[in-house]
Amino acid sequence: MLTALPGGRRRGGPPPAGGSAPGTTDEPAELVTLPAEGPGPDPAVRARARQIATRLSVPRPRHDTLSRRGAGDLASVPYRGGGDDIDLDRTIEVLAERPLPEDEDVVVRERVRTRRSVVLAVDVSGSMRGERIRTAAATVAALAGELSRDDLAVLAFWSDAAFLLRLGQPVAPLVLLDQLLAIPARGLTNVAFPLQQAARELARVPARDARVVLLSDCVHNAGPDPRPSAARLPRLDVLLDVSGEQDVHLARELAQAGRGRLARIRTHRDVAPALGRAFAG
Repeated sequence: MLTALPGGRRRGGPPPAGGSAPGTTDEPAELVTLPAEGPGPDPAVRARARQIATRLSVPRPRHDTLSRRGAGDLASVPYRGGGDDIDLDRTIEVLAERPLPEDEDVVVRERVRTRRSVVLAVDVSGSMRGERIRTAAATVAALAGELSRDDLAVLAFWSDAAFLLRLGQPVAPLVLLDQLLAIPARGLTNVAFPLQQAARELARVPARDARVVLLSDCVHNAGPDPRPSAARLPRLDVLLDVSGEQDVHLARELAQAGRGRLARIRTHRDVAPALGRAFAG
């Protein structure tokens, strides 16, 4: 349960959604907080979501995840069979102290991947029900497990929004899963507000290490046009749930504005490949 104002505080009827004219209103949104205690998730839904989550994983790169050629900062590191740019000054210093050098005494220059900061914005509005919310829960669990060496924030949204996890906080995947499942599907969908909150969360993170993942049907029917907010993000990847009603035009434009990828998600089985492609780029 959330300490939030109920969704649906609209003025008049909903305007039609769509890529060229999304449903926009002047309705204000609020960042609300989760109570310390509340009713837990439905046991059957929880069991199904955990079952899916245990099978879900983002494909790992084949090479060392701490270093990736062509990305990150140049650093001098011991030779591990992958670098060919020798740091002569550092290598000479090492060899001067070791008359019988080993391979690792050679120092090479490699690009070392810096710590990424990822904000996952999950749609829990009234249109996200049944299998959709189970897919959302599995996505949270998958990212929480696979980004263990990175910073992850999780933001649930409807016409308002609530942080389940902030950047820098310890990640407990099953706790996140239960928190998400305990939020009742509610109200309308304000896509702009979570993008604005994600930008604030990433404000102190270098743009090259920051990104947002949006999981939604993108049926935007509350708040301002979300495309300007997407354009202000360092990168936005959109996982569009197409198992029911959706706005593919708006989803495509959000991904384009955010310089990211669009992936269509029909079942939970589509999530891991989509995340793998997004994080490979």
